[in-house]
Amino acid sequence: MAFFLGLGIVGIALLALSLIFDGILEGLFGLDGLLDGWLSLPVVAGFVSMLGFTGAIVLGTSELGAGAATAIGAATGAVAGWLTWKLSRALMREQSAVTPRGDDLVGAAGSVITAIPAEGYGEVLVRVAGQPVKLAAKSTMPVMRGTEIWVEANLSSTAVAVRPVER
Repeated sequence: MAFFLGLGIVGIALLALSLIFDGILEGLFGLDGLLDGWLSLPVVAGFVSMLGFTGAIVLGTSELGAGAATAIGAATGAVAGWLTWKLSRALMREQSAVTPRGDDLVGAAGSVITAIPAEGYGEVLVRVAGQPVKLAAKSTMPVMRGTEIWVEANLSSTAVAVRPVER
């Protein structure tokens, strides 16, 4: 039983190392891309730890011998390794939406929060990618608070040129 518990502990230690030093071992030994998928460190760690702990449980709770404990541990280790592989692939595939850029503001609709004088800046609230964004705004004519506007140009990362919407 001590052998199986040792395997389980080694598997947990491998998993901790894979979380801390992710990709470093592959880079040190020139194995980039080789240890992806079924040979990745988290998958191997999941397999080894489940093999060890399941083998120890089988030995401690049943009359079965070491051979049966190894077989059952290997089967549960394979399932744990497969689940680890599927989960890591799902997490790696997850991608966020593209971050909006300044040019994405052009054409956005919004409203004036602080009146815009003819010579100076006011504030507008526009929606970019579904999120409200408060920006400094400049206009060629005075625009009153609450007026609907369109963004004509991006002046900087925090300022835009706007014009009132004519209806």
